[in-house]
Formats: sequence, C-alpha cells, structure tokens
Amino acid sequence: MKKSLNNTIIPDPLIKTIQKRLYDGKQIRRTLPQKGRLHIDQILPFLIVYRRPLQNEEKGTARLVRSESSYLIGSTSMKMKPSLNKLVETIADTLSQEKEAFLLIEIWSIPVTSLNRINENNRPSQGFRIFTQPSNSPKRTIEVLRKALKRVIVHKCLPEVEVVYQNKIWPPKLTPLIPSKTVKKMNWFTVGLEISPIYCNPSTGEVYPLVLRSFHRKLSLAIKRAIFEFLRSETTIRPKHYLSLGKRKLAKAVWEVDKELANVSNLFDFLLQVSPTNTESAWLKFKRGRFQTEPSFEYRPLPIDPSLVKSQLYKISIEKIEDPAIADIFYEKRLELDRKLNMLTDQGTSNFFYGSLQLFGTVSQEQVSFAKNILSKFRPYSHDESAKNFLGAGKFAELAKKEINYYAQKYPGFKSNVLVCSDVTGLMVSRGNLLIGKNIKIPALRTEALLQHEIGTHVLTHNNGRLQPFKQLYTGLNNYDEIQEGLAVISEYLVGGLTRPRLRILAGQLIATYNMIQGASFIDTFRELDLIYNFNQYTAFSITARVYRSGGLTKDAVYLRSLLNILKYLGEEDDFNILFIGKISFSHIPLIKELIHRQVLTRPPILPRYLDNQNCVERLESLKDGRTVFDLIERRKRK
Repeated sequence: MKKSLNNTIIPDPLIKTIQKRLYDGKQIRRTLPQKGRLHIDQILPFLIVYRRPLQNEEKGTARLVRSESSYLIGSTSMKMKPSLNKLVETIADTLSQEKEAFLLIEIWSIPVTSLNRINENNRPSQGFRIFTQPSNSPKRTIEVLRKALKRVIVHKCLPEVEVVYQNKIWPPKLTPLIPSKTVKKMNWFTVGLEISPIYCNPSTGEVYPLVLRSFHRKLSLAIKRAIFEFLRSETTIRPKHYLSLGKRKLAKAVWEVDKELANVSNLFDFLLQVSPTNTESAWLKFKRGRFQTEPSFEYRPLPIDPSLVKSQLYKISIEKIEDPAIADIFYEKRLELDRKLNMLTDQGTSNFFYGSLQLFGTVSQEQVSFAKNILSKFRPYSHDESAKNFLGAGKFAELAKKEINYYAQKYPGFKSNVLVCSDVTGLMVSRGNLLIGKNIKIPALRTEALLQHEIGTHVLTHNNGRLQPFKQLYTGLNNYDEIQEGLAVISEYLVGGLTRPRLRILAGQLIATYNMIQGASFIDTFRELDLIYNFNQYTAFSITARVYRSGGLTKDAVYLRSLLNILKYLGEEDDFNILFIGKISFSHIPLIKELIHRQVLTRPPILPRYLDNQNCVERLESLKDGRTVFDLIERRKRK
C-alpha cells in the first residue's frame, strides 16, 4: 500500500529538497510520479505547466513544454492533486520572494476529435485561446503573447488567437493549481493557453512529427517573448534578450547525438574522396591528345562501407532530443551525411551528379547571367597581372606554418598541420589540416589572399568549432559551404588579393557547372572556357576537371553564389565575427545567436589576423554600405 501511495504523490521530503535548492540558486532536474518531470535551470519567477491526462492523452502536447528552461509536467490524478498543488505553490512562493511577482502558464490541448474546422487548404484550423483573469491580468504580457502566437504559422495556416477573460483559467474538468485568493494576495499571475493540436491526425490522433517540430519551435519562441515582457514589466529583472530565457543545461541526449554524428562525419573526408589523384598526368595526356579525348581520373579507395555507415547513422536517436531547434539541425546533418554516403556509393555514375544537385543545389539563369557579365567586363590579360613571381609548394608551406604558429601562440589549443601531398592538386583543408599539392605554383601577389582563404577561414573556423561544446561546429553543419567559401573569398578582398583573374575563375566555375547540368560534355565545356571566354588551356582544364569530377560535382557554383550572399549579409547585418564560430550556414545564424544568449555557446574566441589591420577593417566597413562584386575589384584598382 505504501509503495502504491509513493507512486501517486510527490513526497514532502522531495518538495522540501526542491525548495532548498531553489533558495540556494541551484538547478532542479527531478523525475516525478506518474511520468512527471520538473526542470528549472534559471532561477526566474515563472513556470510552464502541463498536466498529463490519465486517459486519452494527446501524444504531442507534453513535448511542447520540455524545451523551456522552467517547466513542470504533472498528472491529472486526483490522488496527486494535493501534492502537485503544494509543489507548484512552493515553487511560486520561493521564486517570487525576491522577484516581486510570479507567472504561471498552464498549457493544454483540446481533444483531437474536436479538430473539425477545416480551412481553405483542407487542413484543420490552427488556433489558440489565452485565458486570463479580468481583475488580475498581466495585460502587457498577454498582448505580447497574443501577437507572438499570431506568428506561429505552420503549413501557411494563419492561427486564430482569442483572449478569454474569465476566472476559470485551467483545463476543463480540472481544478486550479493555485487558489485564486492566493494568486491575488501574493501578486502572482496565472495564464491558461489552450492549443488546437494541428500536429495530430484528427481521425487517428497520431502525431505528424515534422509538423510538431515546426509548431514546437515557433510556440517556444512565442512563450519566451511573453515571459521576457512579463519580467520587464512586472519585476525588476532585465534580461538582455528574450532568447536568453531558453534552456542553458541541455539534456544528455543532445551531447550523445552530437558525438555520434561527429563520429560518423569523421569516418570519411567527402571532398578528398571525390577529388582526383592524377589531375596533373590527366592534363598532360589530355593535351597530348589535342583535347579530343575526355580524360580519365583516378580516385582514392573508400576507407568505409557506405551501407554499414548508413546503418550506424540511422541508429542515432535524434528523436529523444526535446529541443526542437537543436533536433532540427541534427536531422539536417543526418540527411546531409546520408546523401554524401549515397554519392560515395554512386561515384563515377550519373547518380553521383543527381546526388550533388540535392547536396549543393543547381544554378539559376540569373547567376549564369551574372557570371557572364563578369567574364565580359573583366577581359583576360595577355599576361596575368599576378604572374611575375611564383611560389612553389615548399615555400608556401613555410609561410602557412608561420601563419599557423601565429594563431597557436596567440590562442593555445589552435592545431593544424601543413602537408605537401603528391596526390592533391592545389590547396585543400581536410579535418583542419592544410594539404598542398607538390606541383603547385602560386602567384606571389596571391600568397596572402590564399593564406587567409585557407587558414584565416577554413582552418580557423575548424579550430573555433573545436572550442565549442557542439562537435558539429567543427565537422560542419548542413550546407556550411555557403558561408565558408563566401567568407574565404571576402577574406581575399580584405587583404587586397582578390584579382580580376581570380574573379573570372569563380565565374568560370559557375558557367562550367551550369553547362554540366545542361548536359554538356567535358570537352564541350573545356572548349567553351578556352575559345569563348579565353581562359588559358590549363586553367580551363582545371575548372572543368573540378566540376566533372566523380561524375559531376556542382559544389564549385557555391563560390560565386556565396560571395553574393555574404555581401548581402554584410549589407543587412552588423555581426561579421559570428560567421567564424564554426562551420555553419546562413539558416543556422538565428539558432547560433540563441545558443549564445542561452550561454550554451560562446562568441568566436579566435578571429582572423587581418582584423587587426586597420586597412582591412576599413575595407570591411565599406562592405556594410552595400557593395557589389564589381566594387571589390574597382576599389582595389583605385587603391
């Protein structure tokens, strides 16, 4: 009998322990009876509550509170009611003593069978009802919540939001968690939030996982905005940003998934695997054959079995993660790894090309027109302006090591090796190490630009990512090339090394990619670059070989596209440094900023050396005024 009782009530000793920990400013993470849970990781005067029905529970609603920094999941059991009420009142009393007020938001959903209203898209109508007392309402908080809920748009369904003023502000057939008299006496506020569970199938009650994730993320932001307003208008607390109200202590499942995804990422280097090892000899043979026979490329043996790695990949339990935003970036990464593994399996076939389109995207007509404009505006020189002096692999390796030593001395823990390789063409960063092709010849004028491209961007962001708790920031979040390559090219401009020939190569890469997508052969694309756009034959071959490698890789179109996106970003945003936090994409920046506010991540500890140079800083500031790609070259010319 005693055992049964302990399974249906919250023991007084546990409530006292929770009270003491809150008094001491300590975090709370406790499992409660009846599948309950209490989580408080910021000592602030608010609590989000969900009472789990004993029968016919809607499966998704409990998850909606789990991403908040202060939440309680209880039970509707009548046996638990006294102890649950005591726990809630104890929390309210403890957290409000120094904060002057307290906010309790209780969330519940209407029965799935009530989802009988259909909108013009033939989907259940989405809606919210906010319940607040007419005589004791945090009016500004309610208004902010109402406006924020209007932004919870899923599948283009505009939500209906109604504010209901009444004394009964708890779920149907239940009783209040805190008596109304106590609420008024103590300057506490209670708000009820009734949700139409659009994330459920109205007929079966089954959850639509992707809809729930999207809904959860947007609802969480709405709740944070309301709490932010409550703290600022009803207490003396002044949080810097509403995003700082999110969880600071992430669940163990997050770090486990992060580690497991990183382990899979580290099993292979995709770019190294799909790059030829015989580019130089293939060029010589192509040239001897008077450019009539398509070259044959050789590649490294695969160090993995893609099918076995995919099996390992899909054993990772991302679904256990409560935070919808973090879960989303992990799902994205898994899909990206899945596509890369498919491409490695399909290397040398047409399926590799189709996988590349999924991974790196296609090329638009607008981008093609822009690239052709560059090639028309910047005509080729009879002699490259930067071709007066060249550095070989050995000399460039010395300069690269010197650059890395600069960072290593200034930032302990900065690690990178420089390797001269016979099976690499040009320059490549692999797992934070700089690989230099042994036959490389680098124009002296381009030396500093290439050092900042490879080390000041790719190596630096790898090391910044290593210094963050998330391993994905150094292995790379999904679609990270969009920022990496644009940032790398911008660095070339900032140090005065973005030449006309360099910009022409970026345009040539995009044109070659477009030609391949349209079905042109290797030889056709080479001839167009050679005869129509007047690239020298070795450069035309190098561009074409990069695009057609392994069956067709559309990645090289990213360089010019991402340069345009970086310029657009600099014209709209003022936070350049955040781009160096690790390997991220533009879509991840809002989440990265949120995790910084939540003190899960820190600002980038390592910044490029060129940002210590006043001339470079002035160039960067000029980009914030809204510059075009053509301005980069023209401004350099005038200087």
